[in-house]
Amino acid sequence: TLNMADTSAKRLLDSDKTGEPAQEVKRGKIDNENGREDGNESVQENVLSGFKTSSVLSDSAREKNIFIYGKVADQDAVVILEKTPIREDSLAELFSGSTLKLEMKNDIYSTYRLQAPPHLNEIKTTVVCPATEKHIKKYQRKESFLVEETEEDYKNITLPYIQKQSFSVQWVYNILEKKAEAERIVYEDPDPDIGFVLLPDFKWDQKQVDDLYLIAIAHQRDIKSLRDLTSERVPLLQNIFQKGKEAILQRYNLPGSKLRVYLHYQPSYYHLHVHFTKLGYDAPGCGVERAHLIADVIQNLQSDPQYYKTRTLYFPLRADDGLLSKFKEAGRL
Repeated sequence: TLNMADTSAKRLLDSDKTGEPAQEVKRGKIDNENGREDGNESVQENVLSGFKTSSVLSDSAREKNIFIYGKVADQDAVVILEKTPIREDSLAELFSGSTLKLEMKNDIYSTYRLQAPPHLNEIKTTVVCPATEKHIKKYQRKESFLVEETEEDYKNITLPYIQKQSFSVQWVYNILEKKAEAERIVYEDPDPDIGFVLLPDFKWDQKQVDDLYLIAIAHQRDIKSLRDLTSERVPLLQNIFQKGKEAILQRYNLPGSKLRVYLHYQPSYYHLHVHFTKLGYDAPGCGVERAHLIADVIQNLQSDPQYYKTRTLYFPLRADDGLLSKFKEAGRL
């Protein structure tokens, strides 16, 4: 399947987070530099038949993905190939419908090359086209640095950088206003103060709950990140936390005790959103250096209304991130 979307707005998921191009078969995750538009899963022409590879930007044997830079019809493009998860409900067909080629046998141990039926051997494919230089740099393997951000650093370095960049979140407003992706919404609380919409993250193919990943997007539009949260926002966070868990239990039969619910700092886009992932799934960005459990956030704000306004926060930035350059220029790294 191919994943594509319009490049007119901005984004990220984030995490780690990929951009999408203009034609589509099935969309994938979208980053904070790109918008998102509605699409249907269908069979279309192979737009990659003429793809010319220039270089491999990065790959991961552990995550079974590869990021490739090249050209489609003389336009710069990034193609992301990811092996899809093996689903439990497909095991019987996988075992009976595949062919095995013996590679090695030693006592009780043997290894094979398994050729699965084509429909059980799909590769999730995301195409970013036309890709900008920023996209290409984004997917290149880069060294990361852990940044220490004090209250003063946020006011003097981070906030001015965010404001100067003017990151667009129009694609978020399109979702909230039902102008895009309305059919993907799993649950909505329309309350303008504490309401939100809940929908699958594009990293999740929705074929199994083992790697469940949903995003709750707040209707409130004046909260950029964790730094903007005060005790006044506790009812909003509690509502997202409670009703999000209830919606997932009803829809996917997964109780709250099996969920990891958290916020990112820095976020991939500057509009309050909360991540819901299955506990045990090593979701991108769920590490302690970036993820903040919503339960902890609520308790911290109840103890200190200005907790996230004043405390020092830590987060990773890649070597090519513009914000990292600002911290270096200020002598903070």
